[in-house]
Amino acid sequence: MTDRAYSANWLTARRLRAHGLIVAIALWSIYLWTVATPGLRDRNGNLKGTDFLHFYTLGLVAREHRPLDLYDMKAQSKLASARVPQAAGIDYLPLYPPQVSMLFAPLAHFSYATALAIWWIVSTAIYFLCCYWIWRACPGLQAHGVTVAILAAAFPAFFHLIAWGQTSALALLCFTAMYVCLRGKRDFLAGVVLGCLAFKPQLGLAAAIIFLGIAACRVVIGAALSATVQFLAGILFYGTQAFHDWLWMMRNVRVALPFLEPKIYQTHCLRTFWSMLIPRPDLSFALYLITAVSVLAMTISLWRHRSASLNVRFSALLFATVLIAPHLTVYDLVILAPALLLLSDWLIGIAPRRAPQIGTAMYCIFMFPIIGPLAKWTHIQLSVVAMTALVVLLYRGEAD
Repeated sequence: MTDRAYSANWLTARRLRAHGLIVAIALWSIYLWTVATPGLRDRNGNLKGTDFLHFYTLGLVAREHRPLDLYDMKAQSKLASARVPQAAGIDYLPLYPPQVSMLFAPLAHFSYATALAIWWIVSTAIYFLCCYWIWRACPGLQAHGVTVAILAAAFPAFFHLIAWGQTSALALLCFTAMYVCLRGKRDFLAGVVLGCLAFKPQLGLAAAIIFLGIAACRVVIGAALSATVQFLAGILFYGTQAFHDWLWMMRNVRVALPFLEPKIYQTHCLRTFWSMLIPRPDLSFALYLITAVSVLAMTISLWRHRSASLNVRFSALLFATVLIAPHLTVYDLVILAPALLLLSDWLIGIAPRRAPQIGTAMYCIFMFPIIGPLAKWTHIQLSVVAMTALVVLLYRGEAD
């Protein structure tokens, strides 16, 4: 992101670096102070790593091969408190497919504190490696490595990824690898990587619809095979009953949404946007469907525009992924890191007519997760507005 790219805008490379430094210092200094306490509870009384406790517990279930406990919330709570006494009274709704527990089984051999430290290191390494791989593919950003590094460290979604101890770095890795494959015209392999998102299926929904919509057969076949292999691994390990239990949980998830989203203001998708804004569930869900279909239609149209840059098409796919996901919490926004880099490179390269508006929308998408909790009172999640506006700008830019 250079001064040239934003000569008609208030954003400059120098200003972006300054803002990034301010955000990074503020977020990480506060967080380090919060967790710099003896024991597993931070200064606010929360368990360090928060959501990582659920994955650690799933790892325990897999290590001890307890298929009956895989979707038993009370049994998992008892198991977690037995292994991590500080976690007593913390419950998580078990919604991940069976194979996810197998991934965390090796970490269950360690204490919670050690496993959390390992997971923090792994997530951080994956995040920065993905940012590096995308940056290396962006010729317009090569001279701005320091700015990119600062903004990567300051990205609020990355902060939340670490603070919550979540798995979204793995989703970021899948999307980054998918871009690399598509750039190299290896469509089948791109589909295989897409299928790996079966561990978090809501993040693969938009891509599946888009590639079906443009009849990208090789991508679709690769994704189907990859997802099938992943589910079969869980069935072979636990048996078919565990898979049936997971499907039952998926069918009834709407009833459990209040438990799944206790802090709905920390979500950033169209479904929860309308749910917060309009208290009538039937009307809000109808508006979600209408806007989700509109976003998908614009994104599919972009992908059918073969003259459109892959940077633009793939970025639109990532924004559509976030917007139409039935459930998406702030840490999942980390998958937008490649989109912000790719669009920055695109803006620098050709400086399209709507560059100022696109640049401003990108800045808002980057920053708005910081003020996301304000939606608790305003009932408007501004990040969703900014992402939708950006998809419209990209679509109109290619339609002109």
